[in-house]
Amino acid sequence: MAQLYYRYSTMNAGKSIELIKVAYNYEERGKHIMTLSPSVDDRYGVGKITSRIGISRDAIVINGDTDLVALYKEHEAQQHIDCILMDECQFLKKHQVIQLAKIVDEYGCPVMCYGLKNDFQNELFEGSHYLLVYADKIEEIKTICHCGRKATMVARVDEAGNIIREGAQLVIGGNDMYVSLCRKHYMAGDLGPDFAK
Repeated sequence: MAQLYYRYSTMNAGKSIELIKVAYNYEERGKHIMTLSPSVDDRYGVGKITSRIGISRDAIVINGDTDLVALYKEHEAQQHIDCILMDECQFLKKHQVIQLAKIVDEYGCPVMCYGLKNDFQNELFEGSHYLLVYADKIEEIKTICHCGRKATMVARVDEAGNIIREGAQLVIGGNDMYVSLCRKHYMAGDLGPDFAK
């Protein structure tokens, strides 16, 4: 039975490599997948899902206006789709999460979404919020803070290495701008002894 999966974590936990691994496993067995990536994520080029360890794959680029059911039906008409994999799913809109649920429920195609849960101010992203509401299975991909505890927060950092507590929710960046921390060190603003800009 097809399900809608939401696999979330903080930054640097291996979400992209997990997605790439799942894609590889499907394709190795002769299955066909649709891999989706939001247009706002241009860190490694638009339409690229790239892990920090250097593995990447191409993806279909979507934006907030993309009708995911129509996109699925268009690709399904050309070739059976066995699974949809969505990277950076926190950038989905509410209606798109509902569309993914419809693909699962009405067309029987499993959908696996990978992304962040909360932003640098500890607010849910729109896509994260509605995936928590609509997903059949919610799984955490764990990573650690500099202290060794589980990291649950993402801190945004300025060029001088100071934690930023205000600003726009959507600012694309990587290790140069974001640090994963446990709650204690996030609240204290402690990036750790090895953090250097």
